[in-house]
Amino acid sequence: MTAHPPHTPPFRDPHLSFAKRIDDLLSRLTLDEKIGFLHQFAPAVERLGIAAFRTGQEALHGVAWMGPATVFPQAVGLGATWNTDLARRIGEAVSKEVRAMRARDDRVGLNIWAPTVNLLRHPLWGRNEEGYSEDPKLTSAIATAYTHGLRGDHPTYWRTAPVLKHWLAHNNETDRATSSSSVRPRVLHEYDLRAFREAVEAGAVAGVMPAYNLVNGRPNHVSPYLREQLRTWTEEELLVCSDAGAPSNLVDHEHYFDTHEEATAASLRAGVDSFTDHGTDSSQMIARIQGALDQDLLTEAEIDTAVRRQLSVRFRLGEFDPEHDPHADVRDFDTPAHRALAQEAAEQAIVLLRNDGVLPLAPDTRLAVVGLLADECKLDWYSGTLIHRSTPLEGLYERFGAQRVEFAEGVDRVRLKTSAGTFLHVLAAENASEHDEDATRGAQGALDPALLSGRTDLPPLTTDATGTEFALIDWDEGVLTLRAPDGRYLSVAEDGYLRASADQPGGWVVQETFRLEPHGSGHLLRHLGTGRHVTVAADGVKVADENDENDENGENAETFELIIAERGEDAVTRVTSEADVVLVVAGNDPHINGRETEDRASLRLPAHQERLLRAARAANPRTVLALVSAYPYAVDTSDLAAALWTAHGGQAAGTALARVLAGDVSPAGRLPQTWYESDADLPGLLDYDVIGSRQTYLYFEGTPLFPFGHGLSYTSFSYGDLDVRIDDGTAHVSFTITNTGDVTADEVAQLYTRAIDPALPRPRRELVAHRRVTLAPGTEEELSFEVPLRAFEFWDVAQGRWRREPGPYELLAGASSEDIRLRTTVLLDGEPAAPRPVLQRGLEGADFDEQSGVEIVDRTRTAGDAVTAGEGGAGELVYRDCDFGDGVTEVRVTVSGKGSVELSLDGGAVLATWEVAESDSGPYDYTTLGAGIVAEGVHDVHLGLRGPLRLAHVGFSG
Repeated sequence: MTAHPPHTPPFRDPHLSFAKRIDDLLSRLTLDEKIGFLHQFAPAVERLGIAAFRTGQEALHGVAWMGPATVFPQAVGLGATWNTDLARRIGEAVSKEVRAMRARDDRVGLNIWAPTVNLLRHPLWGRNEEGYSEDPKLTSAIATAYTHGLRGDHPTYWRTAPVLKHWLAHNNETDRATSSSSVRPRVLHEYDLRAFREAVEAGAVAGVMPAYNLVNGRPNHVSPYLREQLRTWTEEELLVCSDAGAPSNLVDHEHYFDTHEEATAASLRAGVDSFTDHGTDSSQMIARIQGALDQDLLTEAEIDTAVRRQLSVRFRLGEFDPEHDPHADVRDFDTPAHRALAQEAAEQAIVLLRNDGVLPLAPDTRLAVVGLLADECKLDWYSGTLIHRSTPLEGLYERFGAQRVEFAEGVDRVRLKTSAGTFLHVLAAENASEHDEDATRGAQGALDPALLSGRTDLPPLTTDATGTEFALIDWDEGVLTLRAPDGRYLSVAEDGYLRASADQPGGWVVQETFRLEPHGSGHLLRHLGTGRHVTVAADGVKVADENDENDENGENAETFELIIAERGEDAVTRVTSEADVVLVVAGNDPHINGRETEDRASLRLPAHQERLLRAARAANPRTVLALVSAYPYAVDTSDLAAALWTAHGGQAAGTALARVLAGDVSPAGRLPQTWYESDADLPGLLDYDVIGSRQTYLYFEGTPLFPFGHGLSYTSFSYGDLDVRIDDGTAHVSFTITNTGDVTADEVAQLYTRAIDPALPRPRRELVAHRRVTLAPGTEEELSFEVPLRAFEFWDVAQGRWRREPGPYELLAGASSEDIRLRTTVLLDGEPAAPRPVLQRGLEGADFDEQSGVEIVDRTRTAGDAVTAGEGGAGELVYRDCDFGDGVTEVRVTVSGKGSVELSLDGGAVLATWEVAESDSGPYDYTTLGAGIVAEGVHDVHLGLRGPLRLAHVGFSG
């Protein structure tokens, strides 16, 4: 007899298209199996030989959370490189390390939740470190390059599958799960959507993650823009993964739906395909989906659509074709090439803000290095665990020799005296070093590092007659850390005891921060992670019990006297006066006062660090400031010899900074966002109207501290020969750059446009292209750019589409948004403005030209916008150039809720008023009310809103 080979099901046949194979696999899955696939942790289907799968591997600037990996500069630092080729190579290295790590640990996933393309609209946003730029063009360029690197170059199989975060208009941590971003149509299309759109259209994006917030009153997890915008930009199936816990937020925090079954069904119908909720436990989400099916809120076909999108990603990742997957044997991890790339990235991210000639440093410079970040290599929430580490101090020791470098950290050295006259004391730990390597936070990796707890293998603090001298660092806003002489920070573990146990502050809830609260003749010490005061007991020092009702008034808390052994500025003064140059390294700890869940309160440099900077400058005028931070500061550098900024630069940060200071590398980083002079220049954190409130370099009319695109060099460049040719829907632009100095260096050429005489507010200038080039002394290079004429368009709210206004436009080439070296004017044709045809279309409430005190809200739970008066209960709207033709006699408003609407023309007398009584049917119960009006010709319509009324539409008839 002849043995027949076992039948290969079509979904295993690599000769068929992915679409046909997915059709076959879907037909074989049971409904229960398909429902199981909708959770982040999709189970295996053993009867079909299908492995388990999880969405979500963090890899923003290196593989995160899963243990040691190459750590590259923070995303905002990668944005500061303005180098798309570098970003692509970093994405390639990261994806190769993902593959290598997965080969030995199947917890490592191939669905990458990165990059973050939220625009850095507001510099106080706590997650500023995660984005690339305030500009949509630069953001999309870096994101596109990084995702191409993550994806790989194979036409069929992807090395990893990147998901963009966080859809949409997400720039605040304050009330992030309940706040609504009011985003007018022009801002939506011209600003927030653009960064996502250009990256998706480039073809290397597998999906997006909706953000926690609401946009125009509707949660992002039920956003109609997923269907109306995102899925129209590509023919690829896109996988939409919810943010962690966000599905439950729809009911538990946002109260947008009454039941979890309704919320889950609405999310899935809107386009969410994978639910990240309740950690690894999928049972609750499965029950909700099944409940939604039972209540006819969902259909199996809708479930199939979501499962199809997930399977599309899994097929592209080669899961079903291991023998054909070109990435299956990738094992590149911590290679010399990756280490060199991390150093190159850290060097390219450094921005020289000002320089009076003190930099680069001479080889024989005697250097005093001071500052709280001088001997630190800080990580953030989305970092991997360091394999290699270089602090600024270590880099300078290596480059200049330890004998030429003096160091003073500048901490305040203190002892804490109890009411009994004893002092807090750190006991020596027996055999603690045996556990130190494994105890380093994140060393073993974790699917959810928020669940990692502090160490309990070390002895708690106690008290004795002499005590321990602690290094106290005040990070501002009253938040401080205390570090023991062995370098470990005081921390509180689950048992409530204080121990010197943490290598760095960190964790989802930081357990290493405290606040001194004046109390009588001393201070109470409040532990911020638990919110409880520190007490002294016979068995050790610990925080008050969580059931202690008297803790808030400090009745049982210990009162401490702060004994200062040395102030930080005194130590700084001691080492700086004899140095040739002083380097002050200042900045932030990425886990304190500005991080995920916490926005910053101010642009100012923390007072402790300001004291150190001023002490250094007073002792030595040749003082250089190096800011190492995740965001901009408003710091006066006018009396400093030089100033630089870099984001936290990853494993090679210190080496990179030393090489730039020494002149081994000429700095060529450029600011990816505006640095403002003061908090007074900033709009409200929740004001998302970049046009109306004149935000970012696009619209800001003040004088910035340092402008977008700014960055100096150790050489000089000249620009010339600007030429522009318009044909075939494209502006062909070229110009030359010449290195006129004597140092080989990079220059970042930036090309901007500006409408010269626009009929409505347009950007002061807008980046349309850029290129980073390396030039030797005396060499010249011609740069050519092709700018599509659609780059000159704006979103016309009167027409509900893109339109290019005919007229003159400037093209500006230069070294920053304010350092323009060349300019020329082109005359472009286009579509002239036309009055709003209000007789045919009426006025959609949100399609205003100007507003004051108005917020955009959801017209219904599924689609559409309405407007309402904001916090003050009164708002004004202006709709320009409304054409009433030969005349109208009636106006109708579609409204809900309680309040009033007033209408006038051209700012004149009120012509119509509507008083609306409150309905019992809720905010979506609209009614249409009419009034008489006599008007003809073209006028500006002014509407006044009073009370919590919602206005959806205004109609006119003759």
